[in-house]
Amino acid sequence: MAFKRLDPEDFIVSSDSVTSTVWSNYSPSLNTYFSSSIQTGGSSGPFYISIYNTGALDDTAEVQFQIAYGNKNGGGGVDYDGAVPNVSPTSTIYGQYRALVLEDENAVFTWGSTFTGSGNNNDFYAISVERARYKQTLLPGSINIALKGSGNLGALHLTDNSNMVPLPDFYGTTRVYQLISGSNGTAYSGTGETTNSGSYGWFLPDIATILLNPQALADTNQGVNMTTTPTNNTNATNPATLYTVFSASSANALTQDEVFSANSQETLTSDFVFVRTRNSEFNYSENPTFISGSTGEVIYSYFINNPTVFPTTIGLYNDSNDLLAVAKLSKPLQKDFTKEALVRVKLDF
Repeated sequence: MAFKRLDPEDFIVSSDSVTSTVWSNYSPSLNTYFSSSIQTGGSSGPFYISIYNTGALDDTAEVQFQIAYGNKNGGGGVDYDGAVPNVSPTSTIYGQYRALVLEDENAVFTWGSTFTGSGNNNDFYAISVERARYKQTLLPGSINIALKGSGNLGALHLTDNSNMVPLPDFYGTTRVYQLISGSNGTAYSGTGETTNSGSYGWFLPDIATILLNPQALADTNQGVNMTTTPTNNTNATNPATLYTVFSASSANALTQDEVFSANSQETLTSDFVFVRTRNSEFNYSENPTFISGSTGEVIYSYFINNPTVFPTTIGLYNDSNDLLAVAKLSKPLQKDFTKEALVRVKLDF
């Protein structure tokens, strides 16, 4: 074994962005939706409903995302306490996302730049992708959602506007893109927003969340004619209403393989360590086939002036001689006084 101190110029740090699919079984899109009556009827039902990739609800069933409804005034939910009006699961949901995204308990959500109506900042639908489905963030421009409402309305396709803006909006450290009518980050026409209700919501890639604007979805011309019930102290089951619009799209979407497609994104930071061996270095070995274990002498005399060794492993140590990492060469490297080598070690974390 031989040691050599590495110099600062032997280290370099690099970052690469890696993308992959989101849904179970490495599927690029989720084309069918299933919910559980056990979950919706349980203690978590008033807060959200979970959407699965299969209706079997056995070991193969995995949660893909959750749907929740938030209302600033507690509408659409039953009050926790009759003596304390307008405080319900929906107000809790609204407050949670307001604190998480806006970081201000007095702030309101504003959908897009073309909103001219009133009251559309009082409620929203939240779609949260299950944490196990993605790595670090969701990839802007990869979101495509198909919704299908009642009547003869066609499928509404939503995406984010990442390809239309130089920079996203920021609330604290959270990136926000507007949801628009379009595909793969681009609007079908114009801004992609509704005429009277602004954008269709927000896409927050860093927390894998989509907030939908109920007024935009309720539009009979540019939405899906979906009715949201904001009545106070009423179990309106609004998440189930949005689920119906989702599940209807699986049979009526214009493009069957893009009912709900998304990709995840992860930044991999790599340390590259360059290990250089000069011709005079690392030419001897402590292997028993090279050195006598009893006398410490070179077994074969011709190895004294003309040794040949075959390194297979590089160990990286700190100043306390603690072994931190081990790099295995793909094949033994022949080394003698006539050869020099440069080995690049890559550490991913």
